[in-house]
Amino acid sequence: MMSKAYLAAYMLLQLAPAGTATPGTGGHDKSLFEIVTGSSWSGRIVIILLLLLSIYAVYIIIERYMTLSRAGQVDHNFMNSIRHSVESGNLQAAKALCQSVDAPMARMVEKGLDRIGKPLDDIYKSIENVGNLELLKLEKNLSTLATISGLAPMVGLLGTVIGLIISFQDMSTATNITPQVLSNGIYHALTATAFGLFVSIIAMAGYNLLVSQLDKVIFKMEATAMQFMDLLQEPSR
Repeated sequence: MMSKAYLAAYMLLQLAPAGTATPGTGGHDKSLFEIVTGSSWSGRIVIILLLLLSIYAVYIIIERYMTLSRAGQVDHNFMNSIRHSVESGNLQAAKALCQSVDAPMARMVEKGLDRIGKPLDDIYKSIENVGNLELLKLEKNLSTLATISGLAPMVGLLGTVIGLIISFQDMSTATNITPQVLSNGIYHALTATAFGLFVSIIAMAGYNLLVSQLDKVIFKMEATAMQFMDLLQEPSR
């Protein structure tokens, strides 16, 4: 039914005489700002809601990207330094090194250092628990971003329906039905749809980018945990 409504709206707009301006625009084509501000209060609420969603989505993308980038930036010599300190029996130096590095991998290794002397299974479980907690921190707001990518088109569709309702109301009260009578609601309907899709595309692209970054960090966390466990088992070989 929505496709038929879009088709009807398109056909009505095509019937408008060339060079005819919509009333209230002063003889020129409407800009996007004029379409938004000239719509009904319900239409403006939809557009404002989409604008807020877009701002929040961009904030999440930037904030999470910076966080994940920092989380994955660990010196390649980090584990070599830990290995040297452990083999020399200087655990305090190894812990100090972990505390100086703001990364999930460093906190996992620090927890493992605290458990040295206990069974290897207990050490590994402690490291795994810390890794799970760090993963929850890294995943912060990713579900919200995914929700925005799915919610934005629905909000845009709501705006579309409102715009079409406005058009049919104008048509029911007009004595002479012309494309100009319907144009305000139709413009609003199509603008809401386009804006909703735009916000969804931004949120979805950002979500996929962040998931890719998160996968890289998880791989480094797992690799670091394995290297640390191998280090602890070396003296027994």
